[in-house]
Amino acid sequence: MRNAIDIGNGFIVTTDNSGGIGEKLQDIVAVPDRITAYFAARVALLEQWATHAEPVSILIHNFSGSASWENYVAGVTELFREAGLEVPPINGSSETNMELVQSAMAVTMIGKKVETPTNEKVSWFTYGIPLVGNEVRERAKEIASIAFIYEAIKNGIVHEIWPVGSSGILEEVRLLTGNKEVRVETVLDIAKSAGPSTVVLLAIPDMKIEEAKALFGVHLNKLTIIT
Repeated sequence: MRNAIDIGNGFIVTTDNSGGIGEKLQDIVAVPDRITAYFAARVALLEQWATHAEPVSILIHNFSGSASWENYVAGVTELFREAGLEVPPINGSSETNMELVQSAMAVTMIGKKVETPTNEKVSWFTYGIPLVGNEVRERAKEIASIAFIYEAIKNGIVHEIWPVGSSGILEEVRLLTGNKEVRVETVLDIAKSAGPSTVVLLAIPDMKIEEAKALFGVHLNKLTIIT
């Protein structure tokens, strides 16, 4: 993964940042700080799961001023509670010497690798719709659900996940496969940014596809990878 680092001894570090999104007057996207932190944490958590790791500690890097700290913590906490997970210890720091005109923050997670699933024949799907900017708030029901993804991981319905970011589905598949010439077929826009990973790629065992369709609903779509 681009934003995941294996630091040894089974520990994985993932991170995501956000700038110009928040409650300051000059922010480009106006949303509560809690929402900003929620989505930054979402990306970092998905990338933990992509490496078969579970977070054990969280760092918040807050450049928006001390008044934003509690709201950032609340956003991260909301994400974990939505997924049905215990909230790991949260620490970090706030920039209080310089007041910036736009919001800026980052969430870093340290995770521990867990047992990976056994090899089974799988098919790839997309889950969610590519959304960015204000679309993320306006079309929230089309975003891949963290709670459903975690339920699928626990129940063996999903064996691999790969979050899609600003580069879009096609570029993420090329990163996933290590093949820059690969092509894909899907009903979704393969070039559009998925912002804070509103879309994830899922490897689903063939024997579990019907269960996956029942769980994920209409926003689960077949992804054909052509090498």
